[in-house]
Amino acid sequence: MVPFALAGTAAFAVALLLTWLAGAPDHWVEISLAGLIWGIPGTLTMVVHDRNRKRRRTLTHPEFRVTD
Repeated sequence: MVPFALAGTAAFAVALLLTWLAGAPDHWVEISLAGLIWGIPGTLTMVVHDRNRKRRRTLTHPEFRVTD
């Protein structure tokens, strides 16, 4: 899920940049900014969750190995 969260956060960052540079109406800039602001802690939450899930899986299933 982390790649999806990163992609969504990056999409909002690009949207913010484009709407700001294009001089779009304020509500579009605010929506893009809100998506970026909410995306950052959401992405960090998913990173921590995946790390903990990998640790729990290793404890319960020692034969399980995650390869990058």
